[in-house]
Amino acid sequence: MNEKQTTISGPASVSGVGLHTGKLTTLTFKPAPANHGCVFVRIDLDGNPQVPVDAELVTDTSRGTTISKNGATVQTIEHCMAALWGMGIDNVIIEIDGAEPPILDGSSAQFVDALHQAEVIELDEEKHYFELSETIIYRDEESGVEMIALPADKFQVNVMVDYNSQVLGRQHASLYNREEFNADIASSRTFCFLHELEALLDAGLIKGGDLSNAIVVVDKEVDDDELKKLAHLFNRPDIKVAKEGILNNLELRYYNEPARHKLLDVIGDLSLIGLPIKAHIFATRPGHKANAAFALKIKNHIKAEKHKKTVPQYDLNAKPLYDINQIVKILPHRPPFLLIDKILEMSKTHVVGVKNVSMNEPFFKGHFPGDPVMPGVLQVEAMAQTGGILVLSTVPDPENYVTYFLKIMEVKFRQKVLPGDTIVFRLDLVSPIRRGICHMKGTAQVGQNIVMEAELMAQIVRKADK
Repeated sequence: MNEKQTTISGPASVSGVGLHTGKLTTLTFKPAPANHGCVFVRIDLDGNPQVPVDAELVTDTSRGTTISKNGATVQTIEHCMAALWGMGIDNVIIEIDGAEPPILDGSSAQFVDALHQAEVIELDEEKHYFELSETIIYRDEESGVEMIALPADKFQVNVMVDYNSQVLGRQHASLYNREEFNADIASSRTFCFLHELEALLDAGLIKGGDLSNAIVVVDKEVDDDELKKLAHLFNRPDIKVAKEGILNNLELRYYNEPARHKLLDVIGDLSLIGLPIKAHIFATRPGHKANAAFALKIKNHIKAEKHKKTVPQYDLNAKPLYDINQIVKILPHRPPFLLIDKILEMSKTHVVGVKNVSMNEPFFKGHFPGDPVMPGVLQVEAMAQTGGILVLSTVPDPENYVTYFLKIMEVKFRQKVLPGDTIVFRLDLVSPIRRGICHMKGTAQVGQNIVMEAELMAQIVRKADK
């Protein structure tokens, strides 16, 4: 039986202050339909702008993961998103009346509790996983971060943290089944080093921190005056360094709680991919910057794989519908400005043409010496000539007509076209041809790759009527 997509049966809310803003906010999870995904809604802003959880919308990763769209920003989303993953929830509306979800106890546990009360329900649509077929690697040599995704039959994570700290040491954490998350990972709290805490306080950040929602690792000598200052800042009678090398504001829930929390962050940040994946993740010294970059790299890989499956295949050795001799009887263009070599197929609504790009093309002499690249404007022209074959086929005497551009829209150049490439242009009518006006949407591909896309509008005019 195929696994179904999920949402929640009703609303569930949590309230508290944001870690960095210090402002009281309420976050409410609400049901969403299939294929909706996870979307934040800023109900405190005019128009209630929506911010989908998307790697392409990440705008900051300095002290958490921030996403922005439509003039709205939501920061520190990772704990909330990890809870949704742990509960197996695919579709949800996340209403929030501020810029930052509550930090709560610094973990995902209270988000999980709220979602438990809401109850997870199945939807009619099937859940779609992406199964990696090759290894994806992200590295940052300067920071020593390495993140690897290997093909696997389910989602698994191994994390190693190493901050060259005698107190924290090298720690590992692993998750091999979703069921382990709520029991072993969700309650692990965020952590920071004392020197980071002091810098954040001096910068006016962690306004919502009260030393009850973060493990503070003490990796330096601390005098009594500094401890008294911290106690005053966080409104506590006494602050000391515990034997584990952390401030005594709380006790560790796990011996490797920092590593478990880093694993939690990895899971939360990988929700930016936008769909569940089957992969074994190995993360060394991960952080939000690397997590978000890794999520974007995986998302782009998924897009490319899906794109390959949708790129049509053409037999370039098949007998063409029109060869070059037939093309010159239809189009008014002549060398060196005749940019189509053959037409492979054509119907009333589409046409497919081919351009063989040779180093003998005259434009390569100046574009560019030593680095020949086909100009984008000539790719558009070749596409238009292919479309011209379609529109001129609607008149009995095409030799008496010329074609003029009316509009060029949504042009995107995705990859360079080089000598030796064979470009296949496919154009489809956007609307029926009327009064000689043709509106087409086209793609240009080299092999399995789309190199250019555009929308074109042109009109054919009788030569005598010019």
